Amino acid sequence: MSQTWGDFQAVVQLSAGLNVAILSFVDISLPAIKERRRVFAKAQQELDMHRSAPGKVTSAAQLEHDCQVDEMNQKLYLLWKESSSFSNEEDSLIHSTGILGFIGAALSLFLLWYSAEYYDASISVTGKFVIGLSFCSLIGAFIINFMTASQASVFTKQCNQIREQMRQKL
Repeated sequence: MSQTWGDFQAVVQLSAGLNVAILSFVDISLPAIKERRRVFAKAQQELDMHRSAPGKVTSAAQLEHDCQVDEMNQKLYLLWKESSSFSNEEDSLIHSTGILGFIGAALSLFLLWYSAEYYDASISVTGKFVIGLSFCSLIGAFIINFMTASQASVFTKQCNQIREQMRQKL
């Protein structure tokens, strides 16, 4: 007995629902991305305040302070440099998620219509493959957003550590 599109309609409905929901996956990584950018701006602002702080009582204390500010500036710059290439990838990854979401949603909605139209028709291996493909876009988008959010939070944590060092040393 061959399987029909009707036998797979529940799977197609699940695929359609999840792939339409994929469009909201960007919400997974956007808060982490915004937080990373905010923390970097705040760290730079704090460093600028320390740099322009009133002079120390002695020139030796001022020299030591300036060296510490330069050290923190170097750490912050190196972290910014490392994260700036990620920032470009970040925008590209979010764009890719939107494309995957749209393709997956369109494919799933087409499959939903097709399975309803040909409910009693026999499903081919190609049909099963296309249903599987509709789930792959969901998995791809989720992985992309999870990795983006994870990397953004790593940079945020490192930046916050530098800010803490600034508070302690400066």
